[in-house]
Amino acid sequence: MTLLKRRSKSSPLSRKSRRKPGSTSKARAKAAPRAVALAEVKDDFSKYLRLAAEEEIVITRHGRPAGVLIGFASEDDWVDYRIEHHPEFLRRIADARVALREGRGVLLEDIEKSRD
Repeated sequence: MTLLKRRSKSSPLSRKSRRKPGSTSKARAKAAPRAVALAEVKDDFSKYLRLAAEEEIVITRHGRPAGVLIGFASEDDWVDYRIEHHPEFLRRIADARVALREGRGVLLEDIEKSRD
């Protein structure tokens, strides 16, 4: 029987590429989120927090979805999440989209010309 040598978690070779929360990669879009019972999450919260940095964790209560655990691989991911979910930011994006549809936008080329 041959034993496989496990890589250290700190080894650069063992690091997986991490997605940003909310990313819509093709592989991610096909995979269903992991559903875990609340009791199981409570028993091993740190494990599920680590997993949440790489995949969606849906917490269930009595077999029904009750919440989502969102993990962040880095502080930058946390900042991105905060910005992307900030009500003022979302309102400004919606206003900008309406303005573009109504022809009130500014072309990028015009901005570049004005800087020259």
